[in-house]
Amino acid sequence: MSTEPSRSHRGSIFLEDAEILEHDAHPGEQWILKLRAPQCAAAAQPGQFVHLQCDDRLPMRRPLSIQRVDPDAGWVEFLYKRIGTGTEALSRQPVGRALSVLGPIGQPFRFHDERPLRLLLGGGVGIPPMIFVADRLRQLGKAGQTHAILGSEVPFPFRPRPSEILWPGLPAGAIATMPLLEDWGIACRLTSRAGIPGAFDGFVTDLARSWLASLAPADRDRVELYACGPQPMLEACAKVAAEFDVACQVSLEEFMACAVGGCAGCTVAVRTAEGVAMKRVCVDGPVFAAEAVFPAP
Repeated sequence: MSTEPSRSHRGSIFLEDAEILEHDAHPGEQWILKLRAPQCAAAAQPGQFVHLQCDDRLPMRRPLSIQRVDPDAGWVEFLYKRIGTGTEALSRQPVGRALSVLGPIGQPFRFHDERPLRLLLGGGVGIPPMIFVADRLRQLGKAGQTHAILGSEVPFPFRPRPSEILWPGLPAGAIATMPLLEDWGIACRLTSRAGIPGAFDGFVTDLARSWLASLAPADRDRVELYACGPQPMLEACAKVAAEFDVACQVSLEEFMACAVGGCAGCTVAVRTAEGVAMKRVCVDGPVFAAEAVFPAP
C-alpha cells in the first residue's frame, strides 16, 4: 500500500531532549542557538525547521528555521530574533539546559541540475535557511556556482567584511559579505537601509535584479532563485523571477500550533494543476514554487 502524500512526513520527524551547547546574544535582539539533537541533525535538509519548546512553563512550541547542522557531531544551529513571549523565554535559557525539540519538519528546497546557477535571497530571520542551502551546495561541490544576497534592517549577527570574490553585474559599492560564506567560496553581498558600511543601500531584490539583468538570456535559463524572509520580500522575489523568467522557490513563514499537519492552522492558498488548494505550510511546505503562491497578475 503506497504512502499518502499528506502523510509522507510521518516517520521522519523526531522528538528529542536537546541540550543547549551554545547560546549567544547579538545586536538587534538576535540569538544564535546550538543544540545537541543527533536524530534531527542526521535527517535535516535545507529549508526544514523544528518546533521547539522555549520554556517548561509555556505549552506552545515555536517554529525555528534550521541554519546549520553537523550530523557527525550531532548538533543543530538556529538564528532567532526575540520578538514575543516565547522567544523572550527562550533567550533566557542557559547552556546545559535541555529543551524538547520536534524535527526536522517540512518540505526542503530542491536542487535541479538543469539550473546550476543558484541565487540565495535571505531577509532577516529568513537568512538561516539560506545558510543551510549554501552549506549543502558547498558540500556538493557547487560553491562556485552559488551566489547569496542577505538583507537586514538591524545589525547582522556577524561582523561583515569586504568581499574578495568578484561578482560582475553588481554596483561597485556593494562589497560587504558574510565571512562564513566567503570562506566557503560562495559569492555573497549584504544589503541594508540601516547604513551598514559596505552593504548595498536597498533591498535584496534590487541586487538580484541588477545581476539578472547583466546575464545573457542563455545564462538566465540556468538560474534558480531560493528565497526566505517576510512576505513582502517573498512577493518581490516572485516578481523579479517572473520579470526575468527564472525559476524560484520560496520558504514561507506562518504562525503554527501543532506544526505537524494536524491542526491545519497554517494553511495558504496554492495553485495546483487541479486548481487552487489550501496547503499546510508546516508539512506541505514551507517551501513552495513562487508562482504557485504569488501568481503573476
